[in-house]
Amino acid sequence: MLTKFVLSFCILALVAGMAGTVPAKTPTHKVTLTQSAVVVGTVLKAGEYRLNVGAGTVTFTLDKESLTIPAKVETNAIRYTTDQVQYEQDGNRVKISEICLSGTKTRLVFN
Repeated sequence: MLTKFVLSFCILALVAGMAGTVPAKTPTHKVTLTQSAVVVGTVLKAGEYRLNVGAGTVTFTLDKESLTIPAKVETNAIRYTTDQVQYEQDGNRVKISEICLSGTKTRLVFN
């Protein structure tokens, strides 16, 4: 009886110890695009997007549609207080050249 209790306690302690070692997901940011725009040749509709920043890529998710786009991820010296989307006019098209994420030091640059 005592060995079953000790064995059960050891298994519970092992499971509890491993629970903290699960890697965290990448942080998700929300950015609202006020107008349709082109990012590296991909057209994004206006709306509120969830952004997942990876190594050299950004995944834009609107509803159930996800698009992964290459980006240069830069770190600023100070935190951005608001989301900043840099739009540029390219003939008849509007392009996004960079996005600064509020509450972080992260700037996404699109070529």
